[in-house]
Amino acid sequence: MTATRFLPVLALAVASLAAPFPAAANPIERACNASDRPAVTRSLCSCIGSAAERTLSRSQMREGARFFADPQRAQDVRQSNRRGDEDLWRAWRSFGETAEAMCS
Repeated sequence: MTATRFLPVLALAVASLAAPFPAAANPIERACNASDRPAVTRSLCSCIGSAAERTLSRSQMREGARFFADPQRAQDVRQSNRRGDEDLWRAWRSFGETAEAMCS
C-alpha cells in the first residue's frame, strides 16, 4: 500500500477520535480502534499508534485529526508557506510513510 493510499485509511480512523478507548492509547490509536473499516484490528491500530508516537507530537496528532473534519484545512496547510504549517505537513507525510513501512 503506498503512502497516498495509506493516508485515507488513517483519515477514516482519525475521524472518530471521540470513542472511549484506554487512556494509554494516543489519539491516532484510539481513532483507529474506533474505525468501522473491515481491515482494522487492535494490533494494526497499535502499530499505527506507535508510528504516530515516533513521528508526531501530541499537538500534531490533534491538529491532523482536524484535517478529517475539515478537509479544506488539510489543503490549506499543504499549500501554506507558513513554517508551522510546512512543519506539520512534513510530519504527517513522515507519519504516513512510517506507518506504511511498520504496519503493512
